[in-house]
Amino acid sequence: MIDFFEFCNKISPLDNIASVELSSILKLNSVKKNEPIVTRSPHAREFYFIKKGIVKLCFNGDGTEFTMRFFEAHTLLCDIESCTKNEHSKYRIVAIEDTEFFSFSFFEFEKLCLTHHSLETFYRRFMTMANLNMMERISEILEENATKRYNNFIKKKPHLLQRISLGELSNYLGITQVSLSRIRALK
Repeated sequence: MIDFFEFCNKISPLDNIASVELSSILKLNSVKKNEPIVTRSPHAREFYFIKKGIVKLCFNGDGTEFTMRFFEAHTLLCDIESCTKNEHSKYRIVAIEDTEFFSFSFFEFEKLCLTHHSLETFYRRFMTMANLNMMERISEILEENATKRYNNFIKKKPHLLQRISLGELSNYLGITQVSLSRIRALK
């Protein structure tokens, strides 16, 4: 739990009472490799803080899986669209490795934000960071070719190359495994 609060405090310091009340809604969970944390059909109603392992946020488009992002230890994620619109999730969150994570209710967290300015500030800053990350991801997909996307990935996340499959990497890059093999052969 200490890792979670260190993560929060790096984004925006939490006061002691807010930390205590937030810790009261945290639940420790675990899933095995390839098990979903969130499937496409139910409403997503929780935040997830990855304590150990890696998960991917993905969706199926025309029968092809596309990975939006990988989340590793010490990261927080949420299907914010499903939570705020109270709609079925379009995404799945699936463990790539055996994974431990804390979860907490989106709605319980929003209630805490109403009474704790430090949590509200954390939430605003976290959502700003998440928005910037998603805009960067969309820009990369729209503006960069596959080779540039691969080079960006190995520059930013070289440690993940040994932990994710080539199929998962090609889904993330939006290319086939054959194309990925060609790009890797040029290195």
